[in-house]
Amino acid sequence: MSTLSAAPLRQKFVMRYAERNVPRYTSYPTAADFHNRITPEDHQNRLRNIAPKSRVSVYLHVPFCRQLCHYCGCHTRVVQRQDVIDAYGATLLKEIYTVGRYIPHNLTIGHLSWGGGTPSILGLNGMAEIVKALQNHFNFADYISHAVELDPRYLDTTFCQGLFDLGVNRASLGVQDFNLHIQEAIGRIQPFQQVEQATKDLRVAGIRQVNFDLLYGLPGQNLEEIRFNCEKIAQLSPDRIACFGYAHLPERKANQKLINSAALPDAQARFEQAQLISTLLQDQGYYPIGIDHFAKKQDLLRVAADNQTLSRNFQGYTTDNEPVLIGIGASAISTFSDAYIQNIADISTYSEAIKDKGLASTRGITISLEDQCRSKIISALMCNFSVDLSEMASDLNLESEWHDLVQLQEEGLVSLDGQKIVLTQEGRPFVRIVAAVFDTYRRKKNTGFSRAI
Repeated sequence: MSTLSAAPLRQKFVMRYAERNVPRYTSYPTAADFHNRITPEDHQNRLRNIAPKSRVSVYLHVPFCRQLCHYCGCHTRVVQRQDVIDAYGATLLKEIYTVGRYIPHNLTIGHLSWGGGTPSILGLNGMAEIVKALQNHFNFADYISHAVELDPRYLDTTFCQGLFDLGVNRASLGVQDFNLHIQEAIGRIQPFQQVEQATKDLRVAGIRQVNFDLLYGLPGQNLEEIRFNCEKIAQLSPDRIACFGYAHLPERKANQKLINSAALPDAQARFEQAQLISTLLQDQGYYPIGIDHFAKKQDLLRVAADNQTLSRNFQGYTTDNEPVLIGIGASAISTFSDAYIQNIADISTYSEAIKDKGLASTRGITISLEDQCRSKIISALMCNFSVDLSEMASDLNLESEWHDLVQLQEEGLVSLDGQKIVLTQEGRPFVRIVAAVFDTYRRKKNTGFSRAI
């Protein structure tokens, strides 16, 4: 470990690494490595080969919003017509029916998640139809984790009670920032009182596990705004907080062109914002989980982190350790032991494919044995900030990677002890840089990703 003090080390890391584009490693290989040679037949075979009577996860993607925020990088679009929403709901039912034809009997859903977009746009009746369809083809675990992403601007007491009646027991509210001038800059006006009321309504209804999603690195955002956000969080006391760095990719997301690039914080400012958020939330009693999550002491995410059973998937850090994730909806990704398979992202084309073939598989990648091994290494680094290569990589030739690791040790990011790699405290915010050492696909291409900080 270098004898440099902590502050110079941080400055050195920021200058060298913070601007580097690296994956978030919610999967390995990443979605950027998917190809277009996956077919619905490939998908059918994977569904048929799921182990009978096993537990699985299901993810439902609803790619619609009432309005599109400037910062959004999701697969979603604005819709106002109810007939369009209803037609999409019917398409989800058709896909669930098709999946049900291929899977073995007696599969149990341990984790069910709704993402978007704004899933609640389907309405309580539309969501209830989908839950019923799933129950026709799957068993629901006695202690199922049933989570939904919600926009607090479109919630009321009745809707929250309806979600509870559907079995929802965790809700994630898209907060982003509480400062009005930041909300104006990102096209999402959402007063504190609105988030406060939504949080209260969810808890009164019986949905007591409430998460907040926050962003740093937004236009015009500085440390004063960060302090204000954390003060407001203390008043509402969510169970978990996911705090992501805004990824400005206007060349890929046209709506992000509405954001003033000149007003975005630089790498040093983003790093300082992330560090201040971590400090203030820990002062409030939250425990840091990985690189961008925080949880209360009793939360299952924190328990998983302590037990080193934390996982990472396309939704971020999770307690979900199910071996298979079945994605339903446009752009949804399914995870199997030997493949990732993604649905068509374009909503109209996806719907036509479901109508014609029952499945809309279009992209993905076969996961080799080497990929599986590297995935475990990357996941251990991202979740635990350490990995013992003697336990995971005995069959891999890592001579090139070891050369890079020695350099990272000299720079103070990691500590090497035999075959064990441990991120230093100063190096933890840059764990994606260390994970990328084991990413063979990045040797071929490294563009199109968000910045390391």
